[in-house]
Amino acid sequence: MARLARTAGLSDVQQEILSTVRSFVDKEIIPHAQALEHADEYPAEIVEGMKEMGLFGLTIPEEYGGLGESLLTYALVVEEIARGWMSVSGVINTHFIVAHMITRHGTPEQKQHFLPRMATGEVRGSFSMSEPDLGSDVAAIKTRAKREGDDYVIDGAKMWLTNGGSSNLIALLVKTDEGAEKAHQNLTTFLVEKPSGFGEVLPGLTIPGKIDKMGYKGVDTTEAVFDGFTIGADKVLGEAPGKGFSYMMDGVEVGRVNVAARACGIAIRSFELAIAYAQQRSTFGKPIAQHQAIAFKLAEMATKVEAAHLMMVNAARLKDSGARNDVEAGMAKLIASEYCAEVTQEAFRIHGGYGYSKEYEIERLMREAPFLLIGEGTSEIQKTIISRGLLRDYQA
Repeated sequence: MARLARTAGLSDVQQEILSTVRSFVDKEIIPHAQALEHADEYPAEIVEGMKEMGLFGLTIPEEYGGLGESLLTYALVVEEIARGWMSVSGVINTHFIVAHMITRHGTPEQKQHFLPRMATGEVRGSFSMSEPDLGSDVAAIKTRAKREGDDYVIDGAKMWLTNGGSSNLIALLVKTDEGAEKAHQNLTTFLVEKPSGFGEVLPGLTIPGKIDKMGYKGVDTTEAVFDGFTIGADKVLGEAPGKGFSYMMDGVEVGRVNVAARACGIAIRSFELAIAYAQQRSTFGKPIAQHQAIAFKLAEMATKVEAAHLMMVNAARLKDSGARNDVEAGMAKLIASEYCAEVTQEAFRIHGGYGYSKEYEIERLMREAPFLLIGEGTSEIQKTIISRGLLRDYQA
């Protein structure tokens, strides 16, 4: 096992899960990631392998057919998968967030209806807050749901749904105008069941084609357009209108740990590629790893990998303990995503001209790393969250 990114205090079960996932990544993901990514092809066979391993039910309670594992286990699994190919971790990321939200906030009927099928991967979740004009101002959501008898009618457009086409369940945040003074208390989360696919998948719900992206290929990222879409009031998460923002933020804290884990995975892989290449490539009569300029780069890269991993693990363990972890999750996401970009760029530089070739894996990682600077909130948003938390805890 590599020296970097070890996690102390894991149980035998956690170690066995991670060993199994690591083997799966080395045998089934890394050898195929380049071809699938260049073709922008959905990793269907890899997803089937994850279903067989029970990964879609990793954090779902055992009473609903899942493995009942912790957020820490989930984060370490995501780190391993992202080391192989970040897009594969994206397939399960939003699924985990939605499963967490239903587990924590769903009614008994909603849990029984969704969680057993989510545990097997039969139902796969996507997560929808963003809108075309929204940015980071979630309280300014324009998509509306109007109550009509026992139903709601939804109109509006959502943006940046990871797994928007391949999923068959959307956790959807919309405005329901509850009459509250604070804007965020007028938001409600709906559980929208739909067929997978593109086009008008249900009356009033259209999933346009995939958004063409610089990186993060293979996984489908889409819009969702609602035009007079009717949904029952029993599909409000927790049957609690007006609480959607708090439910979503709970999910986002899980998502920020996930993004930190993905950043750690990419940084680990970038370091692995760099240190291997530096020992194979020779200049001036010796491997470039023996030149001080390269050796110092490797030392700095490894230190950043280790620091990011430790902060990610700390944020996950805090969430598992039931403690508030908004600051720690923000810190982990901030430092892991920034360090990931830096480590990946240094690995690219160590590869020299070959790093610019699509034959080399580092070229793909260079296109994937920037996404993590944006996903689940930009670095600037993380700094806002961190500073607010610090001012809350260190009041003069």
